[in-house]
Amino acid sequence: QVQLVESGGGLVQAGGSLRLSCAASPRIFSPNPMAWYRQAPGKQREFVAAIYAGGTTKYEDAVKGRFTISRDGAKNSVFLQMNNLKPEDTGVYLCNGIWRGQTYWGQGTQVTVSS
Repeated sequence: QVQLVESGGGLVQAGGSLRLSCAASPRIFSPNPMAWYRQAPGKQREFVAAIYAGGTTKYEDAVKGRFTISRDGAKNSVFLQMNNLKPEDTGVYLCNGIWRGQTYWGQGTQVTVSS
């Protein structure tokens, strides 16, 4: 069935960059809006960024100015460019999308930022 799959996580030093990708399948599955959340062990899942129809974006204050969310023309993929990463950005990053009134989640990709 429909699913979201993240990739691009990894280990970086503080100040480094990563680009996360989230692919939706099958191709007719085009969620709107799409968003990124993150979760650290023992903590609640928190909102990071979202992108809406027309390109409008929204960011959590903690990442504003450092992260950029975007999506492809077919709206089947969403990306998160993360620059100037900080140790506090460490966590599992999950892709989120809404399609036909239903909310979908990916399984997550690990991002670890060392000091």
